[in-house]
Amino acid sequence: MTTLAPRAGRRCHNAVNPLHSTVYFSPDLDKEFAGVGVDDPRAAYFAGRGAAMGEVGPGVIAAAFYNFSYELVARHIPAVWRVASPGTVLDARLRAVDSTLRRVLGKEAVASDEMAEAARLALRATEACTRHARPLYAAHADLPVPEQPHLAYWHAATLLREHRGDGHVAALLSAGLDPVEALVSHTATGKGMSPRWVLATRGWHRTDLDAAAGRLRERGLLDGAGELTEAGTALRAELEEHTDRLDSAPYEHLGAAGVERLTELGQGFLMAAVGAGAFPHDLLGKD
Repeated sequence: MTTLAPRAGRRCHNAVNPLHSTVYFSPDLDKEFAGVGVDDPRAAYFAGRGAAMGEVGPGVIAAAFYNFSYELVARHIPAVWRVASPGTVLDARLRAVDSTLRRVLGKEAVASDEMAEAARLALRATEACTRHARPLYAAHADLPVPEQPHLAYWHAATLLREHRGDGHVAALLSAGLDPVEALVSHTATGKGMSPRWVLATRGWHRTDLDAAAGRLRERGLLDGAGELTEAGTALRAELEEHTDRLDSAPYEHLGAAGVERLTELGQGFLMAAVGAGAFPHDLLGKD
């Protein structure tokens, strides 16, 4: 029986998760990866997020990441492993995280008691995460926890992100949404990645998005203007509720007071990162 307020775990995730993502938009990542021979942004993303799984092939990356075109992944994986080993990639990623957080949060926040508290709370939440059927979480859970609090917090945010993400993929499969349909329907909520970012980063073409929208219309989930119907809105809401249920254990383990405090701390760090320009201004939206 839950001890948490409705959606408390989701709110906590939404406060903590984005700090993990700062590194993917950071010039520090480009610099560190270029230093080990990986100078293509897409190769850097696939390697950086997938390296914890080892020298896997494109099929594993495409399956675990879910909404990327296999053809795009295959242009970079496994070729990137001939340039930099997974261990080299993980070391470069952590250096980029260190410099990114110091830049977007400031030295005082990185060294603060609040950061150390956030790291302790987030790591405590991860104690209840489970490995089964969660490949990205399980791979990252095998990595050592960094000693410095800001890196430990980022590591815990990564574990919580991938734990929820793996569960979300299961929910998408249960809802019968393929990778492009998932992207198109999420964009239609107004909270997902904008079409221009989908096309620039996921390897799909406009014809793929249009075809997915057509399939969603046939199911009664989108209307002729590309907006979610009542059924589409209900499906997206149930997707998030399903994901919440699959991801409840870390937040139940942390408890109501811990979740509330971690949410407060996470929101503070997130707002500082946003204010420092850590994310593209046009990342989210319908246009």
